[in-house]
Amino acid sequence: MSSHHVIREKQEPALLVISLINFSDELLGQLLEWSPTVVALPHTAEELNSLGIKVDVVVGHEVTAHLQEHVKLIFTGAENPIAAALNYLANEGYPAVNVVTDDVEINQYEQFIERINLVIYSGTQKIYPVSSGFSKWKPAGERVRILSLCADLQTTGLLAQPDGDHITLADGLFSLTFTGPYLFIAEEL
Repeated sequence: MSSHHVIREKQEPALLVISLINFSDELLGQLLEWSPTVVALPHTAEELNSLGIKVDVVVGHEVTAHLQEHVKLIFTGAENPIAAALNYLANEGYPAVNVVTDDVEINQYEQFIERINLVIYSGTQKIYPVSSGFSKWKPAGERVRILSLCADLQTTGLLAQPDGDHITLADGLFSLTFTGPYLFIAEEL
């Protein structure tokens, strides 16, 4: 007996590839498993192309890459290419995007939190915004890094570490409450 799933366009998160430096081929394969729309900057588009990965959209100031046919080109002008790519995806109605990068500047993503669900993969970290009252199950001893400054942060199930990270105390839920609309957290993959 087989199971068939109908995948509707834009049902799966788009994939924005900014950099593949220090990124696992296995995790990239997992992110590509459901054939997402792949958006890349010119230099990563060439790298993806050389790996045999189809790029759907290239965003940048200058696009001179030798790409496959039917690739949509978005010239950014003075706009930051990451912001241009996220604006494009949000305006096209994508509900979510997975971002692969080696350099995470949280402030580049803050303005998009209300428009598109973001998950940022960098090296061995998964980074995403959460709102106050967030809780998640994790095994004991897992590391959680809080990347945003926030007022009145209260944690349950976490022990603060001298380096600013937090460690889960036991198998089970940890939770975060704070003043403000959201904060970014990172967890190890």
